[in-house]
Amino acid sequence: MGFGHGHGHGGGSVGGHAAGRAADRRRLRWVLGVTASVLVIEVVGALVTGSLALLADAAHMATDAGGVLLALGASYLAALPAGRRSTFGYHRAEVLAALLNAVVLFVVCGYLAWNGISRLTDPEDVEAGTMVLFAIAGLVANGVSLTILRRSDTDSLNMRGAIYEVMADLLGSVTAIVAGVIIWATGWLQADSIASLLIAAMILPRAAILARDATVVLLEIAPAGLDLDDLDHHLRHVDGVVDVHDVHAWTITSGIATLSAHVTVTDKALAERGVGRILDELGACTAAHFDVRHCTFQIEPVSHSAHENLGELH
Repeated sequence: MGFGHGHGHGGGSVGGHAAGRAADRRRLRWVLGVTASVLVIEVVGALVTGSLALLADAAHMATDAGGVLLALGASYLAALPAGRRSTFGYHRAEVLAALLNAVVLFVVCGYLAWNGISRLTDPEDVEAGTMVLFAIAGLVANGVSLTILRRSDTDSLNMRGAIYEVMADLLGSVTAIVAGVIIWATGWLQADSIASLLIAAMILPRAAILARDATVVLLEIAPAGLDLDDLDHHLRHVDGVVDVHDVHAWTITSGIATLSAHVTVTDKALAERGVGRILDELGACTAAHFDVRHCTFQIEPVSHSAHENLGELH
């Protein structure tokens, strides 16, 4: 309603986002190769040693490989250009991949907990020395993968999902090594089951955080770092602005925050400076004080405010 005008800022930052995403894909390809190799090693190790902890780590390594593959595919999909109907492009593919990764992590936690508890009362023989050797191989590979992923300078939920997967694998390898040493030194077979339970306990909070952050984006909740009251205060101090309302802020995907607002301006300000200049001032204000990649403002003259609600859906 009124006469509305959109105005966007941050085109260069979107280009930087695309460049960062391309670099992330290279990292994910390297990690996928390392993860698949270690998966084969740990499956063989679990079969040879009979270790539940090693099998648990291998099972999580399998979900890790699937998670990295999912993240890689989502990154490629998100890079596709926007279409006539997909006006925002496919950026949300990365958020969906992160949420699916979180769900997989929850399933892995349940599997490890169930099997760990079951084998506490009925432990099986484990070849501790061989178990430790295979776990060390997994530890080295996971360390390499985590180093590669941590070089990313993006805050993508998609990459965070992959990092959490690899980090959980690394912790799992450490736990499996400790369990193997305990069994080798004391013969206490329950250490294997306890190790798998510890791995599940370490995965769970990261899965919960990832699921929460992905859900916040999908529900289009305002970005955590954006104070809407502070935003309203700054916009109202632009010369000629008398009211700011219908403010909406959401995140398209990690690092791309979006804002829209109706801004009521005095007729005098519109006559003296024009719509274009006022839009520039609003955009400059938002860019200077808030990390928002894209802003859309609808300018409404005070003389037209009585007609604003006409035609709105309720």
